[in-house]
Amino acid sequence: MTELSGLPGLSGRVPTSHSLPGDRARLSRRQTIVATTIGNALEFFDFTVYGFLALVIGKLFFPTFNSYGQLLLTVASFGVGFIMRPLGGIVIGSYADRAGRKKAMTLTIFLMALGCAMIAFAPTYAQIGVAAPILIVLARLIQGFSAGGEVGASTTLLVEHATPKNRGYMASWQFASQGLGILLGAVVVGVLLTALSPQAMESWGWRVPFVLGMLIAPVGMYIRRHLEESLDVHEAPATAAAPRRHGSLSAVCREHGKTVLAAILSIIGGTAAAYVVTFYMPTYAIRELGLPPPVALFGAALTGLLSFALAPLVGVWSDRIGRKRLIVYSRVLLALMIYPGFLWLNASPTPAALYTVVGLLSITLVLQTVPGITMLPEMFPKHVRATGMSLVYSVGVALFGGFSPFISTWLLNATGNKLAPAWYLLAVSLVSLLGLLWMRDYTGKDIDAADAHPAA
Repeated sequence: MTELSGLPGLSGRVPTSHSLPGDRARLSRRQTIVATTIGNALEFFDFTVYGFLALVIGKLFFPTFNSYGQLLLTVASFGVGFIMRPLGGIVIGSYADRAGRKKAMTLTIFLMALGCAMIAFAPTYAQIGVAAPILIVLARLIQGFSAGGEVGASTTLLVEHATPKNRGYMASWQFASQGLGILLGAVVVGVLLTALSPQAMESWGWRVPFVLGMLIAPVGMYIRRHLEESLDVHEAPATAAAPRRHGSLSAVCREHGKTVLAAILSIIGGTAAAYVVTFYMPTYAIRELGLPPPVALFGAALTGLLSFALAPLVGVWSDRIGRKRLIVYSRVLLALMIYPGFLWLNASPTPAALYTVVGLLSITLVLQTVPGITMLPEMFPKHVRATGMSLVYSVGVALFGGFSPFISTWLLNATGNKLAPAWYLLAVSLVSLLGLLWMRDYTGKDIDAADAHPAA
């Protein structure tokens, strides 16, 4: 029996972390942070290395097209994974609201490992023809389904182990873990590109990150099984009885429809910028700026490092000054920096310029994403919290996150203007500010109070 399995809450009624005695509550929060960070980092490592290997995968699985067609189809198949995110968010989020958060989180790691294994051992187009890209797309759909449920379940667990005074700090580890996964993915791919010849990379090197992700996944599953649950599945409060009869999704849409729409609108700016800066920028740096692949990938690693290092600090800051204020200021700052940043990169395509622009944009992303991801579960009552969080996040990311690299690639080719991605990000960032007008800031408030979440 491990130390974790001896904690209260693993049998019988499940106390929330802030209802435990002080020492036990602090221990529970630390264990929740560690387990969630490790598992979520593995999820994002598995999901994002595909984007870092876009140019190699394009040659192997879409060889009948020219270089632009290969890239467009590869980033499209990257975006295909996001089509399944809303479905994964709804299904796994509802499961988390019925069976508990940690069961849902363990399921997501298993599904992500399955998708990783399919890509790791997929035959190329030269070996099985058109079935090869179909297999890759199927694997991406499974990974997207998993990722759609992962963020909602894990963020909800972190928020429910927090107190009203430290929810921003607890939820910040969700984004910090994403940064850790991206950092590890970029470093692994960058090292492979540096150490291996192009022939070796195309022959077997590109499979290594997916094999690593597949093999490490059981570790995350084991750790998560020993987490303390934050949802008492035996509890049936009067306020939650009716929604549960009709299903958590219908309850979210019926009772909190305006909140869902406002939240989706508010997150599209941050998600679009995050996926362009993190996943499209390496490809942009290689194809448009002529920089070496390792240089471009270590730019992505810088984004991951800054996210991991700064997220907890920003979480504490958001607990002190409020979520909405921090989001608005940082999003305006991002909008002001996007165009000059791309302009400078094209005028001076050097590693120093790339790292400076990526670093500054990454800091503004952390400043808006941490309070943003904290606000999402705060806006829904406990019995539908994972479903509401998953629905909002997965739909917003699916529409304006995963397809941002595809849209940026298409705009650049259609207009012939290397600054086209900057204009796209500027427009989306400004539009997303409108959603914040209708969102309530729950900083420092009890989100489980009976009157905390009036129906829309």
